[in-house]
Amino acid sequence: MKRVLNREDAVLVVVDVQERLVPAIDKDLYERSLKNFKIIIETAGTLGLPILLTEQYPKGLGRTVAPVLAALEGKSYGLLEKLTFSCARDEGFLSAVAGTGRRQVILVGMETHVCVYQTSVDLLNAGYEVFVLDDAVSSRFPHNYHSGIAALRDAGAAVVGTETAVFQMLKAAATPEFKKISSLLR
Repeated sequence: MKRVLNREDAVLVVVDVQERLVPAIDKDLYERSLKNFKIIIETAGTLGLPILLTEQYPKGLGRTVAPVLAALEGKSYGLLEKLTFSCARDEGFLSAVAGTGRRQVILVGMETHVCVYQTSVDLLNAGYEVFVLDDAVSSRFPHNYHSGIAALRDAGAAVVGTETAVFQMLKAAATPEFKKISSLLR
């Protein structure tokens, strides 16, 4: 049975949006992703979701790009550096997710067919519900993005758009949170 996102049970994970990786990413996929990173980060902050940010080998790939850091400004988040493709295979990640007390993981970031996919599979195998936002993940080549999305669905991840995730967590329109977040979706 598939469930919908519940803001009391969800954690946001932003995977590897780094300075030396971004120039290699398909431009259209990245621009769309960046817009949606900002929306889901603001939503997570407004609704009180824990946020985890990962960086793959920052010595080689650089730090998280400035626009993502700007979106995170003023929000509480955990930064985890890693060397493995799957976040969940690096020391500390699974304990950080478990430490949130939440069972749903929203994944956004790079690259769809590598780090996002492998992290999703490992989280699913660890008993988490995984929600990948298809308009907030990207790859170097469109083919890899599309094959990654198909593989994520085959693995059992819920693949939804950012707006779908946002409205699932908002639940109702007559709230201050809705007013704040709905302006980002225009």
